[in-house]
Amino acid sequence: MRFHQAAWDEPLIIERSGAGKVAHLPPRPTEREASVLGSDPMKIVPQELRRVNPPVLPELSEVEVVRHYTRLSQEVYSPDLGIYPLGSCTMKYNPKVCDVVVQTHKLEKIHPEQDESTVQGVLSLLFRLDKILCEITGMSRMSLQPAAGAQGEFLGALIMRAYHKSRGESESRTEMLVPDSAHGTNPASAAMAGFRVVVVPSDTKGMVDLTALRAAVVPSTAGLMITNPNTLGIFEEQILDIAEAVHEAGGLLYYDGANLNPILGKVRPGDMGFDIAHLNLHKTFATPHGGGGPGAGPVGVTKRLERFLPVPLVSYDGKRYFLDFQVPETIGKIRGFHGNVAVLVRAYAYIVSLGLKGLEAVGETAVLNTNYVLSRLMRENLFELPFGRMRKHEFVLSATKFREATGVRAIDIAKRLLDNGVHPPTVYFPLVVDEAMMLELPETESLLDLDVFIQAMISVAREGMSSPEMLREAPHSTSVRRIDDVKASHPKTIKLRWDKIPDRRNPVS
Repeated sequence: MRFHQAAWDEPLIIERSGAGKVAHLPPRPTEREASVLGSDPMKIVPQELRRVNPPVLPELSEVEVVRHYTRLSQEVYSPDLGIYPLGSCTMKYNPKVCDVVVQTHKLEKIHPEQDESTVQGVLSLLFRLDKILCEITGMSRMSLQPAAGAQGEFLGALIMRAYHKSRGESESRTEMLVPDSAHGTNPASAAMAGFRVVVVPSDTKGMVDLTALRAAVVPSTAGLMITNPNTLGIFEEQILDIAEAVHEAGGLLYYDGANLNPILGKVRPGDMGFDIAHLNLHKTFATPHGGGGPGAGPVGVTKRLERFLPVPLVSYDGKRYFLDFQVPETIGKIRGFHGNVAVLVRAYAYIVSLGLKGLEAVGETAVLNTNYVLSRLMRENLFELPFGRMRKHEFVLSATKFREATGVRAIDIAKRLLDNGVHPPTVYFPLVVDEAMMLELPETESLLDLDVFIQAMISVAREGMSSPEMLREAPHSTSVRRIDDVKASHPKTIKLRWDKIPDRRNPVS
């Protein structure tokens, strides 16, 4: 694929500012409004809410605003432009109809502090979404509050802590088991909730070592955090034995829902023995993902754990929907108001538009796409596949032989892929694979796009063997060339705010 990214010498929008430029004029006040406001529109703002020093906002014409953001959009990559095979992230294409659904004024104008009687429609939708997600996961009740999967993990760990406290075991249940192939947020979330993390190794098949797990389960075990399929894309075949071992010791089982996409309609976390499960709606259910948000990470629990869920829940008394604060042993609130509602509505639209059979097809197609790419790449004998076998939604290749033969590393392959017009996979994760490249091919990719990606991988790999310098200096065709990762992350180098205030007397043209 021919690819060369636009590289505009585009200043910050505030640097384009010029005194007196106007892009939009607000509507004139009505006669009634004018009689109240007079010549000072600020009268409508209460005195206590007015700033002493108003912010300096850029002044531009409409055409300058449009061109500025269009140019910036040409310098970035997104799922709307091409394949985005980030392993463990499920960067699928987002159906535009889901965006259209939330762009109605009925949703855009809702205020989180409106009286419940005025928002019965959206409360009804959230109530139904709770029920649908419970059916999909095999859980009994959902909290829709968490703003992301990691926050959902933290909530799950807090629920575990509350459960053990209710049994008088909070002082003794101090350890959280986490597989060595787990997402990095799992041990972080457990530690934030006050647990000591105990790592469980993988066996020779890339699954949890059941013997090591049984040895690690002790009276101080609070629970196990695990995803299934795991980060290697391998389904934990002994999950029922794993659940039994943890439960027999009095612990709880937590499901990290990051990898739910490939098992939709096939098996539910609740059926595998999980007590708590979070979902990444911005992964599995095609709401926007990346760029720091917004996201949503609802957490579901089995019946015996409902009493610990955060408040409020959305409930229905047969006549009206309401925010329910009557949760007897709640851990409190995990987030302001009731989560990212626009993301929740997108997920609801996605689910009801597909239906049960459609969701099942999502999982089937994701698995088919991933194994098609895997089989094609393995046929070329260019990469190594640790724990070699068929996978679910993702697989992890190793670039070790490239490093040993030519000095080319996984990061070099990733950078060169950018020059081919495709986004690279996740690199250097999971840590159990040396020079890891983790690829996930979601169900929204066509055969044509899969073949484009396969050809790019093959081309870059062969180039790495014959012209390693080309890869080590890549990318060559992107708007930003390779940066010094160490320097860029140094606190004395990185700059997160803009301090320059433009001189309105000498505007930038």
